[in-house]
Amino acid sequence: MTSPERVKVVVIGAGQAGLSVAFYLRRFELVADEDFVMLDRAPGPGGAWQHRWSSLRLGTAHRVNDLPGMAELGLSFETADRALPAKQVVADYYGRFEEHFDLRVRRPMNVRSVVNEGVDLLVHYEDLTPQPIEELKAKGLFGRRRRAYEDPAVPLAPQHEIATRFLVNATGTWGSPFVPYYPGMTDFAGRHVHTSDYADAEHFRDKHVVVVGGGTSAIGFMLELEAVAAGLTWVSRRPIDWLDRQELDLEGASAAVARQDEAARSGRALPSIVSGTGVPRSRRIAAGIERGLLVARPMFDRIEPDRVVWDGDEGGMARADAIIWATGFRPELRHLSPLKLREKTGGVAVGQGAAWSDPRIFLAGYGPQASTIGANRAGRMIARQIMAML
Repeated sequence: MTSPERVKVVVIGAGQAGLSVAFYLRRFELVADEDFVMLDRAPGPGGAWQHRWSSLRLGTAHRVNDLPGMAELGLSFETADRALPAKQVVADYYGRFEEHFDLRVRRPMNVRSVVNEGVDLLVHYEDLTPQPIEELKAKGLFGRRRRAYEDPAVPLAPQHEIATRFLVNATGTWGSPFVPYYPGMTDFAGRHVHTSDYADAEHFRDKHVVVVGGGTSAIGFMLELEAVAAGLTWVSRRPIDWLDRQELDLEGASAAVARQDEAARSGRALPSIVSGTGVPRSRRIAAGIERGLLVARPMFDRIEPDRVVWDGDEGGMARADAIIWATGFRPELRHLSPLKLREKTGGVAVGQGAAWSDPRIFLAGYGPQASTIGANRAGRMIARQIMAML
C-alpha cells in the first residue's frame, strides 16, 4: 500500500472561513499543495453561496463581508453589481481570490473521515469528479462496485489519504440542514422543501405554501412568493423580534455572538443567531408588514396530508401543497466523528478557534465565528496559532 500524502495543514472547506485561513497561511509563506492542502466538496468557488437560489441578491440577505486581501484585487462586495444573482457574484469574486493568492483548491473532494494516526491526523477523502469507465479501468478502479453501471457519466469516486499535523475544519453548515419533527410529517402529500433545496419561486406557482421560520430566509421566501403562490401562511416557533432600524444593531449582534462563544466554549449545542439579534425592519420588510403579508402565526401542532393544523386555543388550519422549512442548519461535523470531539451537552468545546480536547484541530466558522466578520477574524487567529506550533 502506498504511503499517504503528507502536509503540515489540511483545510476542509473553501467558503469564507476556509479562504480566510488559507490567505493568512500564505501570508506566513506556506505554499499551497506543498505545506497545506485545501479540500472543497463543491464543484466550483463560492462556498455555500453557489448553492443559493438565483433570485437572491446581495443586500437582501445577511451582509457578505470582503475576504482579507480582497482589496488587492480591486474587489468589494460593497460595490458589487446588485442586479446580478448573489451566487454568481460571490462565486466570481471567490474564484478570482483563489487564483490571485494561488490557493490551488482541490475540488470536488468529499472528506469522508478524519482519524488519529499517531501524532498525525489522517484525512480520508474521495474525488467526486466524474470519470469515464476506460480511465477507471486504466487506473485499476473499475471493480465490483462498478459492474452494475454501464453509464460512463456515473462517477466512481477514487479514494485518497492525506496525513497532516494540523486540521482546519471550515465546512460551515450548508451540508447539514435542520428540519424539526412535527406529527404527521410523513403523511404529508405535498412537498417538504428546506432552504437548502429552494431554487425558484415559480416551482410554487398557484400552490398553497406554508413557510416555517423566523429569520431572513423565511421573510425572503414570503416576499418572493407573494405574487406567485395561491395562498401563503407564515409560522414561526418564536415571536419575531422586529428592530426599528434598517440594519442589524451592532450591540444586539455582539450579544448574540457572545452567547455563541459561551456555548462553544462549554461544548453545548449552538443557539440561533437570529433569536439573539432580531430582524431589521427595512423599507421592503416594513411594507410587507403593513400590507399584512409578514405577520407570523404561532407554530402549528401537526401536519395532515393537505394542511397544517393548530390545536387548543389557537385552533384552525391552513391548506398546504408545500411546506418550506427555513429552520436553519447545524454545523457539518460528521466526518470528524471518529475523533470523538463532541461533548455530552451536544456540541464541540471550542475556544479561540481550537478544539479544547485536541489542539491539532481548529474549527473555523464555528460558533461566534459563523458570521462573515467573525470568519475573517478567525482566519488570522487560527493561522497564527498553527504557525506558533509548527
